[in-house]
Amino acid sequence: MKNNIPTLEPITSPWIDTLTSDFELQNELLDTYNSPLNIHHIRSFQKNITEYTAFLKQYDFKSKVFYARKANKCSTLATVAFESGIGVDTASYAELKQCLDLNINPEDLVLTAAIKNTKLLRLAIQHEVLIIIDNKDEADLIYAICKEENKQAIIGLRISGFEYNSQKLKSRFGFDIDTVSDFILKFFEPEEVKKCIKFTGFHFHLDGYNTQQRGVAIHQTLDLIENLKTYNFKLNFIDIGGGILINYLKDSDQWKTFQEELKKAILEKRNPITYNNNGLGFVQRDGKIEGQLATYPYYNQIFKTTFIKNILDVMGSQNEPVWKRLKDLNIELRLEPGRSLLDQVGITMAKVAHRKKDADGNILIGLEMNMTQMTSSSADFLLEPKMTYAKPDIDKESVAVFFTGAYCLERDFILKRKIKLPKLPEVGDIVTFINTAGYMMHFFETEAHLFKLSQNIFLKDYTRSTQIVDFFRDENNLETNHIYL
Repeated sequence: MKNNIPTLEPITSPWIDTLTSDFELQNELLDTYNSPLNIHHIRSFQKNITEYTAFLKQYDFKSKVFYARKANKCSTLATVAFESGIGVDTASYAELKQCLDLNINPEDLVLTAAIKNTKLLRLAIQHEVLIIIDNKDEADLIYAICKEENKQAIIGLRISGFEYNSQKLKSRFGFDIDTVSDFILKFFEPEEVKKCIKFTGFHFHLDGYNTQQRGVAIHQTLDLIENLKTYNFKLNFIDIGGGILINYLKDSDQWKTFQEELKKAILEKRNPITYNNNGLGFVQRDGKIEGQLATYPYYNQIFKTTFIKNILDVMGSQNEPVWKRLKDLNIELRLEPGRSLLDQVGITMAKVAHRKKDADGNILIGLEMNMTQMTSSSADFLLEPKMTYAKPDIDKESVAVFFTGAYCLERDFILKRKIKLPKLPEVGDIVTFINTAGYMMHFFETEAHLFKLSQNIFLKDYTRSTQIVDFFRDENNLETNHIYL
């Protein structure tokens, strides 16, 4: 049977290449901050922000980018986003409170939390932060708080249920677009409500990565805005959320080959390339492959600004593209990218704790980390990690391994995929997972077994003489702020 291991080589940046080639610096960082360690690069984040804002400026309509900070918990990134001229999307009390404490202008914040209690809504109302409302109960609670505080709330309404190819795009979030007008007219009928609550625009977020769907949704939202104008509602924005594709991989052929080989393994036409022949979403039934890959689409030809351009070029029923209707109606387009603003911004490093073989002869490399510190909604993280060896020139025979974690769970595998390494690592060698800042480092991180959460540090800039003094901790790791090393 075929035994080769397909490779998925990630795109990297100079700062990543420099750091992952320096074992002594990596070792010093892990000795200082412990394993695992998340390292971030501010200049890469700023570069991504500039790419988005420069692209949108090419269009003659209003626009604003909000960094979705739920993608990464580091407060430093929220501060840099604000200082770089964009807003910050917050999704919890702690996120909002921290941004306010960091003196981020409330006009540059938006609250999109899925669950909003009285404490959270009161904080937003007190500081005049835009609140995206998901349901009538939130609207009623906001009205009650406004009367108590004698303050006006600023809101947008989240909507869903757009029609695409004669089918509804269903979601558990938001008001159905077919019924939201009735809700708006009824809710805002009392003059007292109009005084207490300022309704300023609409918000939506579509699952998946279909740019045509997003363009159609914008057109339908613009139709809704035009209809509400006849009832004297003066709305000024449409926020289309995030979910903007990025490209992680260097080679499209590697991406295709990996999927082909995974299917062959599931059909038992080759040796497994995942632990216990996990299909990562693919299943075998009666000798045929069913299902689909349940991971992020790691290779993409259309991503970031080209992805947005495809949305803006979608034609509507009036034979006009999205961008022209936004301009003509003077509606501001808002985006809430998270992952794509964090492209090339972070890596995660961990030390090798042990090596062993299981009953099937698989080589298991135990790392000083756990699976929650490298977990997202994706079935697996499909990028080749980088090993750094204390003794790189000794014993050059390549090996295929699985990386395992510190939780007492059979399923605590850092990656489900088998990884080919240049040589067997020794205890104390270091593995680096590439491009992990967006939704990988923190989204499901837990403190089971009383393990401490990962430390988060920042590299101000890339230089060829990078030393440990060039790094500083994120404020979230500290009891006191702004401690620099």
